[in-house]
Amino acid sequence: MSVSAGNQLPAALKPFALRQYRLLVLGLMLAMFADGVWTVGVVWQVIELGGGPGQLAVVTGVAAVGMVVSTLAGGILADRVSQRRIMIGLELVKLAAFGIVGVAGLLGVLSLPVLIGASLLGGITMGMYYPAYSALLPSVVEAAQLQAANGIEGFLRPVIFQAIGPIVAGGAISMASPAAAIVLAGVASASSALAYVAMTPVTVRRDLTATTAHPVRSVVTDLLEGFAYMWRTPWLWATLFFACILVLAVMGPIEVLVPFALRELGAGASDHALVLTGFGIGAASASLVFASIPMPRRYLSVMFGIWSFSSVPLVIMGVADATWMFVAAGLLMGVMFDGPMVLWGTLLQRRVPPELLGRVASLDFFVSVALMPVSMAVAAPISHAIGLTATFVLAGLLPVPVAGAFYLAARLWRDEIEHPLRVVLTDVTAIN
Repeated sequence: MSVSAGNQLPAALKPFALRQYRLLVLGLMLAMFADGVWTVGVVWQVIELGGGPGQLAVVTGVAAVGMVVSTLAGGILADRVSQRRIMIGLELVKLAAFGIVGVAGLLGVLSLPVLIGASLLGGITMGMYYPAYSALLPSVVEAAQLQAANGIEGFLRPVIFQAIGPIVAGGAISMASPAAAIVLAGVASASSALAYVAMTPVTVRRDLTATTAHPVRSVVTDLLEGFAYMWRTPWLWATLFFACILVLAVMGPIEVLVPFALRELGAGASDHALVLTGFGIGAASASLVFASIPMPRRYLSVMFGIWSFSSVPLVIMGVADATWMFVAAGLLMGVMFDGPMVLWGTLLQRRVPPELLGRVASLDFFVSVALMPVSMAVAAPISHAIGLTATFVLAGLLPVPVAGAFYLAARLWRDEIEHPLRVVLTDVTAIN
């Protein structure tokens, strides 16, 4: 796909599809902004309540548990009912959760159990959102435009979720309080729901006639079909299992240990926001690059080659003695994490059958985050046992040989040649 094709994506759509796409992107932007503000706000809300690494690990850990337990159900729903309605409902749940925490914090009556409950709901909504969005996008744009559309999403996510949202949250916390930032997240979630309400309903791309007679049995069958597809698809299981190890290694240090490592340097919420901003800048830049180039002939090798070393910047964080080193490491991680995600999203949407896409997308999310609660739970104890520096270094180096092992085991260099994905655009003005 050429650079011009990627940059002209909205203009390539007919008026109705263009309106649908713009509303989808607007809702996505507002949802990501809400999540970005919440991510920073909840950390410093825990600290304001007097919590330490253990309490923060519980709050972030229950969110990860929520994602894990909800994402498979989200995939089944996304293949059965309107993805648009799912996304509206999820934003309304976030509005309720964030609103309760924010108002309680402003009134001075917030307790840790309430914060934990809201974090759990936030994790559940995040787990169900990704399958719905992934299944909806191919119904809004055509196959030849998916890489550019994924690139736009890949650009917006770090800019808004990992940069603008955290920056705004840091400013709100500095000027007012964590609770004020969380109230703002609730307002953004409400606005996202309104954008999705304004979209025209999209038909579910699956015949559900056979599922009505035995609904419980059909749900189990749906789940098993998704797992069966994963097991017989080497590029899928290899990538998902590696993602499991990568998440186990890096999420605990990033989510639990970075704020406290910064505090040891005398840094605060605004410095934490800068680290997330660095990640966002790197991710956004890499996403734009991958959105603007043709799908590589060796797309699986490119993905694994970059992701193999995406954890290494944690080593820099382990030896850092200044905030700028954390920011630089975050930027590098953003480049290596999110750039290949443009190829990965396009790969799923191009090679997975439409009637399975919601479930496979949910498996993608499920397998990727299955060990996230474990990572967050063990990060603090491990850092107490061996020290922050050793924990960061170990987490940064562990995924490298694992990536090579999965690449070889699945023979990915052969798969990518047998299934080329490069598309030549001949008429960007047409859409079905």
